[in-house]
Amino acid sequence: MSTSDQFLKQQNEYIGLVDEIMQVRKRGERPLAYIRTYGCQQNVADSETIKGMLAQMGYDFTENIEEADFILFNTCAVREHAEDRVFGNVGAIKKLKKNHPTTLIALCGCMMEQQHIAQRIYQSFPFVGLVFGTHCLHKFPQLLYQSLLTGKRQFILNNDDLLVYEGMPKRRDGQFKGWLPIMYGCDNFCTYCIVPYVRGRERSRESKYVLKEARQLIESGYKDITLLGQNVNSYGKGLDENITFSRLLKMIDEIDGDYTLRFMTSHPKDCTKELIDTIAQSRHISTHLHLPFQSGSNRILKLMNRRYTREKYLDIVNYAKEKIPGLSLTSDIIVGFPGETEEDFEQTLSLVEEVGFTSLFTFIYSKRVGTPAAKMDDPTTAEEKSERFQRLLKLQEKVAAERCKSMVGTTQRVLFEEKSKKPGILNARTSGNIVVEAEADESNIGSFGNVAITEAGNWILKGKII
Repeated sequence: MSTSDQFLKQQNEYIGLVDEIMQVRKRGERPLAYIRTYGCQQNVADSETIKGMLAQMGYDFTENIEEADFILFNTCAVREHAEDRVFGNVGAIKKLKKNHPTTLIALCGCMMEQQHIAQRIYQSFPFVGLVFGTHCLHKFPQLLYQSLLTGKRQFILNNDDLLVYEGMPKRRDGQFKGWLPIMYGCDNFCTYCIVPYVRGRERSRESKYVLKEARQLIESGYKDITLLGQNVNSYGKGLDENITFSRLLKMIDEIDGDYTLRFMTSHPKDCTKELIDTIAQSRHISTHLHLPFQSGSNRILKLMNRRYTREKYLDIVNYAKEKIPGLSLTSDIIVGFPGETEEDFEQTLSLVEEVGFTSLFTFIYSKRVGTPAAKMDDPTTAEEKSERFQRLLKLQEKVAAERCKSMVGTTQRVLFEEKSKKPGILNARTSGNIVVEAEADESNIGSFGNVAITEAGNWILKGKII
């Protein structure tokens, strides 16, 4: 039996022990857990694993925090705003803990891998009983058991043994959209980014486990499957098998079924023409490519340690446009990186206009303690950064509107996802990740259909089912 298998067997024993304790401590017919997830899709996938473990421990789930026996906030450290929200929401449940002393309040995720954050939680929020970082997810049953048994506060961080643990249960949030992690951690160390410090170095899952989970999702009727990793293009490094991300995509794409395969996030320095060719020749891979460029200035890109240039970015983008008909491109941009000048920012604007992105995820630079960028001189005022940010949003609104307008008159294959706030209308999504509103019966939710595009807004399309 492998080390991983032995460990998971041990955790299964703790799962049974927690179930026994909660049969006594529960407030209702079954113990209830409230889970709040912040941040990226990887955090969502982690929460699904935690929910899987809790379900095996006998927990049901609630959206009413007041009735929960166990409360967990899965946190994000990428931006200061996300951290502030966590502190605010945790502080707000102090009274709840006073009213229900047996309720266990826990925090996990990326924020908890930062020592100064964990120290603040310890000192300022004494009613928080369990804190664990991203590297301790596989130990969750053991940590929960020890917290319930002893009643003592536990703060478990920096416990990365560099192993990938397979076989952990999942309780998926969606019925037709699924998240599939293929790797963990990041080796890029962009100067503004905290992720390598809180998620650790890159570790890839063996392809046999990824393929097994992909088949399970497809056979269970999942229609939209997203492969996850901090940099999916690095997949395979460090594995004994001869595998790359492009090869993994081909292997999953060969699985029969009616589904769309997506992935994120893709780093431009590792985005190869082989990957683009794989997408172009596939049966199931989405025509949406999320390729963050962060800045259009080579000077700023170097300060960011992004390890590509504007020219290299445009080269791969132009190749992708040539090879993939109807390609939809999205990206991330940081405005106001330390030392960014007006000239640097103008180069970002010109790149946005040249590429013609479908949409952008735009952020004003957020200083992260422990990153090199946090120590850089930053003479630009908050007012100047905000003004640039508004100019970027205005430009992207114009670009996106033109992109959407060009799709009027086309027919798009979409996945119907949910009811719109408008009566009788469903929100659907194209292969290129663009939202389409169409009049349709609720029975269509979770299935594919063809829609003729009749109108375009700045960000969404409208159409009629064919």
